[in-house]
Amino acid sequence: MSFLEPYRGWKRVLFYAFLVAVAIWVLFPFFWAVENSFKTTEQTFARGVFMPWLQFQPSLSAWHEVLDDPASINALINSTAVSLGATALVLLLGTPAAYALARYNFRPMTSRDLATWFLTQRALPPAVVLVPYFVLMVTFRLIDTRTGLILVYVAATLPFGVVIMRDVFRDIPLEVEEAAFIDGANDLRVFTWINIPLAINGLVATAIIVFAFNWNEAILASTLTSRAAQTLPFFILSSRSTRGVNFNLAAVNTLIAIVPPIVLSLIIQRFLARGLTFGAVKG
Repeated sequence: MSFLEPYRGWKRVLFYAFLVAVAIWVLFPFFWAVENSFKTTEQTFARGVFMPWLQFQPSLSAWHEVLDDPASINALINSTAVSLGATALVLLLGTPAAYALARYNFRPMTSRDLATWFLTQRALPPAVVLVPYFVLMVTFRLIDTRTGLILVYVAATLPFGVVIMRDVFRDIPLEVEEAAFIDGANDLRVFTWINIPLAINGLVATAIIVFAFNWNEAILASTLTSRAAQTLPFFILSSRSTRGVNFNLAAVNTLIAIVPPIVLSLIIQRFLARGLTFGAVKG
């Protein structure tokens, strides 16, 4: 039975119209970025200039200016290094914590209480911790460094990663672990040789989400960095001149910022489609 079966006649027309409206709403920012990336600075401030070759002549000047600018390349490298480093640390620190919360209870608090506490840390607005983070970074001489930004991003995204990975480990059947214990495996071997392979698709999904949070973060980066460790989102926000925002340069940087998460998702998509847990207990 098709999911459109309940919609007939005018209801189906309205349903398709709603889908088209949502698609336009979602795709318009990408259209805006692509269009403005091929405009000159003067054309971005001109009214009613939308259609290439009809209303304006496309130009690669903005692309050349961005790709020839060492600051933009440095921002791209910083974003990549900081996002990958923070994501790796979140997985390294959060995976054992998530497994412990999924399998053990801690008195006087239960694992559910601890998981709720982790989640409340993610709900904390970033603006609340800007001043404490800034003081800490200045004290330890980590201001405007990749190391300092990685540590801050780990503190910001670790609670979210732990909560997600906790649910991933809870979905692994206990029968698999019990069979390993019967064969003489200890807790560490069960965790590393049994649970990690079975949870790899969930861990990859968690890594993508954490990476996206770190890649798109701009508030903390704009406060804790200036030049050396400036990230791409902060660099896009600072695309200003004496005339205002250079929309063509901001559009080019935006398109460049979109590419790495998309490529990463396409590369590891096969991990997300695997039913490893189902296969482990099948038969």
